Amino acid sequence: MEQFGFFILLLDATLRVSVPLVLAAIAGLFSERSGIVDIGLEGKMLGGAFAAAAASYVCSERLAAAGLEGLLPAAAWVGLAAAVSWSVLLALLHGVASIRYHGNQIVSGVAINILMSGLTVLLGIAWFSQGGRTPQLPPGGRFRPVVWPGAEAVAEVPILGHLYSELLSGHNVLVYLAFLAVPLAFWVVYRTRFGLRLRAVGENPEAVDTAGISVAGMRYRAVIVCGALCGVAGAYLSTAQSAAFIKDMTAGKGFIALAALVFGKWRPVPTLLACLLFGFLDAVAARLQGSFDLEATTPLVRALVDAAPFVIEALPYALVVLLLAGFVGRAIAPKASGIPYVKSG
Repeated sequence: MEQFGFFILLLDATLRVSVPLVLAAIAGLFSERSGIVDIGLEGKMLGGAFAAAAASYVCSERLAAAGLEGLLPAAAWVGLAAAVSWSVLLALLHGVASIRYHGNQIVSGVAINILMSGLTVLLGIAWFSQGGRTPQLPPGGRFRPVVWPGAEAVAEVPILGHLYSELLSGHNVLVYLAFLAVPLAFWVVYRTRFGLRLRAVGENPEAVDTAGISVAGMRYRAVIVCGALCGVAGAYLSTAQSAAFIKDMTAGKGFIALAALVFGKWRPVPTLLACLLFGFLDAVAARLQGSFDLEATTPLVRALVDAAPFVIEALPYALVVLLLAGFVGRAIAPKASGIPYVKSG
């Protein structure tokens, strides 16, 4: 039973770690299905994380000064709105460069990453004077866990009680939103007219244009959806998983999400599974640290234990390399991906 409890806690950590990966990967799916390569997922997440933490902190301070502590939970939603707005603006910047001016999409995405890496720190220093980070959010100014009905009562029940109280209950609302986004994305992409046109634009924009549908309009809509989801992912990092923004807190999650998108072959459900794999390996690496009595082992064993988390963290990247090399299966991107569309005539 103790091993089962450990496994449940490991799965619980996997879900929490996977949330920003899932949101960013689904964001990239919409963008790349329309033919717009988005390397800037990392930058949009980082910008959203800073905007969420800054807006939530300022709103919390104003509410506390006005004696409205009961309204502090609204500060987290204000931060979420700020994150989505800022990330959508960055997405539109990428869209204008890529769609309107037919710029190199890789260069535009990298530019957004570099811009946000520096600008968030600069604004943090200028506004809060804490070395580029934001002040700590009060408990009421961030997203809190949602306890499901009866979770505490069944917490001691073997297996089912642990599953319900530990794995399903106790997450904040953005966790549930992230995993609901996957079936919603599947429905939008494969069951709606918008999704049909989105896929067509990514595969054959000339045919879409001939049918009288605006290629540019579809791609702008796709990058807006991408920006909104990246904003939610950033808000999760700074106002749900953590209680402040710190320098480069995304730590490459945008690039990991891109790898998961390739691993999932630009489809929602396989992409979700790839994100969970990344999250599981990250959770295992975190659990391995400090799990051994290093003083009672030989230097060789200590070296192996110290290296184990890094080896496990590298496994997803090795899997992606195998995928791209064709050992797992060919990952074929949308045919028009990364190619600017210039209307003929």
